[in-house]
Amino acid sequence: MRMSVEQPLWRALAGYRVLTVLYAVGLFATAYDRFPRPWIAVAYYCVLFLWTLATLPRVANAASCTRAFLAVDLALAVTGILLTPLADTHARIVDGGPTLPSIWTAGSVLAFAVKGGWRWAAVASTAVAAANLVERGGPARDTVHNVILVWVASIAIGYVVEVARASERTLARALEIEAATRERERLARDIHDGVLQVLAMVQRRGAVIGGEAAELGRLAGEQEVALRTLVSGGLVPVSRVSQDTAQGAVVRMVDDEADGEREESGPVDLRSLLAHWAGSRVSLAEPGAPVLLPAAVAREVAAAVGAALDNVRKHVGEDARAWILVEEEPESVLVTVRDEGPGIPEGRLAQAEGEGRLGVAQSIRGRLRDIGGTAELISVPGQGTEVELNVPKQAERARGKAESR
Repeated sequence: MRMSVEQPLWRALAGYRVLTVLYAVGLFATAYDRFPRPWIAVAYYCVLFLWTLATLPRVANAASCTRAFLAVDLALAVTGILLTPLADTHARIVDGGPTLPSIWTAGSVLAFAVKGGWRWAAVASTAVAAANLVERGGPARDTVHNVILVWVASIAIGYVVEVARASERTLARALEIEAATRERERLARDIHDGVLQVLAMVQRRGAVIGGEAAELGRLAGEQEVALRTLVSGGLVPVSRVSQDTAQGAVVRMVDDEADGEREESGPVDLRSLLAHWAGSRVSLAEPGAPVLLPAAVAREVAAAVGAALDNVRKHVGEDARAWILVEEEPESVLVTVRDEGPGIPEGRLAQAEGEGRLGVAQSIRGRLRDIGGTAELISVPGQGTEVELNVPKQAERARGKAESR
């Protein structure tokens, strides 16, 4: 649920109307014996009191506060001002005595400001100003002072309401764009991890087999290029182009049916997921105790490790050795993937990302970013490449709560 930024103003306005009607009645009661025709004031206050209580739902929000209500409300305030000379003495009016609605009138003007902004507030405050001048019989100093005060205050509040509404719309739009961007990036990762690797494999195998398979491989290659262009140009914002993309990695899916059955069932031992990658060419070093993470977080970390290892196999060689090191620290879990390759030339990652190869940008760094972690790639020419995946414990708990909801 999204609460409107102007909702507190409506609640404050409702409270203001109730308090000011009580104030106006109390002010009249203290000077009752000075009124030559008090019955006019009593009748007006009965109407004003009942109107204020009956219309509280009308000032609950902008939808309920209709133009018809505002018109009647302002008419009631202006009527009370114009009735003042009939109920009170001319001497008290000249001496600056209050009108029958007193400061309740400001609540009517403020309702215009909150509903329609500063232009509506200007119209309402001008009507009240004219009624005050007629009631007083001329532009006395205190009357002009009160009129200008109400006029300026209502217009200022109306302007603030307009700015708040514009800011709220901008924020809502920004949140929608952010959510859509994250969803597009997730889809881009899924495409990279699934469709693109199949197309790349078909292209390579078709070229090896030859004949009709070669033509099929050529078509698959064309579709791979087109899809990579779509993913990199339409799904990844230009500002996200960074120095972190390897050539299109072939990513093997980590989740199997057994993983899917225990999905979202509770904490998962990260070691059990990473054991899938251990073998004769990949060494896994892990703590003796379980490394428990929320299921969704653990799967994303394991998938990022898989993407890093597939990059090793593709760019270093099928027989290349790699090492996975898992460390559980007090504030975070650190997973390091290191290889024995020649390293990555400077600028190659950015170039690969521009070509639509999102192995590091989406399958590794994108995954870690979505779970609140970070991925750092360290490459020294001639000394191999190291990928450090860091997931803060706080981010794990937050992601776990979000997933449980």
